[in-house]
Amino acid sequence: MLGERIPLRRVKTMRKALSGKNMLNNFLKEHAYRLSQISFRGSNLTSHPLRNIKDLVYLANITIGTPPQEFQVFLDTGSSDLWVPSDFCTSPACSKHVRFRHLQSSTFRLTNKTFSITYGSGRIKGVVAHDTVRIGDLVSTDQPFSLSMAEYGLEHIPFDGILGLNYPNVSSSGAIPIFDKLKNQGAISEPVFAFYLSKDKQEGSVVMFGGVDHRYYKGKLNWVPLIQAGNWIIHMDSISIERKVIACSGGCVAFVDIGTAFIEGPKPLVDNMQKLIRAKPWRSKHYVSCSAVNTLPSITFTINGINYPVPGRAYILKDSRRRCYSTFKEIPLSPTTEFWMLGDVFLRLYFSVFDRGNDRIGLARAV
Repeated sequence: MLGERIPLRRVKTMRKALSGKNMLNNFLKEHAYRLSQISFRGSNLTSHPLRNIKDLVYLANITIGTPPQEFQVFLDTGSSDLWVPSDFCTSPACSKHVRFRHLQSSTFRLTNKTFSITYGSGRIKGVVAHDTVRIGDLVSTDQPFSLSMAEYGLEHIPFDGILGLNYPNVSSSGAIPIFDKLKNQGAISEPVFAFYLSKDKQEGSVVMFGGVDHRYYKGKLNWVPLIQAGNWIIHMDSISIERKVIACSGGCVAFVDIGTAFIEGPKPLVDNMQKLIRAKPWRSKHYVSCSAVNTLPSITFTINGINYPVPGRAYILKDSRRRCYSTFKEIPLSPTTEFWMLGDVFLRLYFSVFDRGNDRIGLARAV
């Protein structure tokens, strides 16, 4: 097949605080949506492997600088910035991760811009710089990125930094995201990227840029228009069990997010789902009997008229003690619109294509 494959690795989700991004504003405005088809066949596709960490996070290796320095980054469709720790950073979190040594790069250029990003689990602040960034065969020269000088609450993350794949308007630093820079430089032939996420095994997951490798899904891609260009947010029709609607009745909003491990929604609706699957709360999770997993009902997410069932074996994971827990989780904020996050639990079942050229998402059953 065309191109070289970029593997992804999996890790625990960082809950992103959506505040300050106005991401929940104007969701329901109609978005004029162009139906022009992308010709994926014969496109100049670059695939890059991802490493799956415990079905919770998917990580990619990238390099920054000349000569290249390697980092493990968490790919995230909920944010737009690329950041890694600086060797100037003295926070305990930085000392546990690979830090960028800017004095060793001949192509490094510092700016006087500063940035800060707050996540659900911590925050970072630092400076914006430019250097050569490589993702597999893709090279972005003079790429703006952020160097964290201080990190709070991120000591236990199993990756060095984050590479955001959301639209430029969501950027915290105001820098052009790497996907946009690659697109503008003509490094990718079509403005799309796609994910295939493996289950239970570290290897096999892939992110592809510039096209789609059809071997990773069955049937045809079902296209779903974004509610508004500028965020990977779509309209969802309903959520049901055995044809009975249990949430999203009358429609709701869904964020398709590689950077979220689970399926998250409003607390009362998630609590009801846990009851329906007989999951019992204990500490921070809801548990079910492992022997009952195969008898649990499928939960069906209906999007643009198409049903996407998620069976019990997909929405139940095992913790470090091999106990079975539910991956339905309450969302950390409560917007006025009913809002769901479709994370990796959903995206392992459904191959996903993020089409910037037509402001839409494609979904098909993964192989």
